[in-house]
Amino acid sequence: MKHARYLLLGAYFGLVLTKSEVVTWHKIRAMFYFREPDLYLIIASAIVVGMLCVWLIRRLHPRTPFGERIEIQPTPMHKGVFYGGFLFGLGWFITGTCPGPIYAQLGGGEMFALFTLLGAMLGTYAFAWLQPRLPD
Repeated sequence: MKHARYLLLGAYFGLVLTKSEVVTWHKIRAMFYFREPDLYLIIASAIVVGMLCVWLIRRLHPRTPFGERIEIQPTPMHKGVFYGGFLFGLGWFITGTCPGPIYAQLGGGEMFALFTLLGAMLGTYAFAWLQPRLPD
């Protein structure tokens, strides 16, 4: 019961995503064909909010509720980042969703999202299995 607020907040966020139609397959596909610029504005606003949060975390050095310091480790750029980003974008284009809205799609009754969820889970397990064999 102590985690009910997180469930309610997540349900509310899923409702907002669903009602604004940013998780519908048709709208996402239209974005990739440059017919829906509003989704690009939503993504850009998320990037700005993320940048602001990272800046604040680095500047204010906050702690978790358990007293641990929050640290952001820099990620080195290498060709795996490019290939992973390409595969992520390709999957996003084909399925019409990225991993975050899968649950909002399922909550909205779009049962094809089960295939997307299955693919995301298989991809995660495949990466975990392949990671020790991948070059640095």
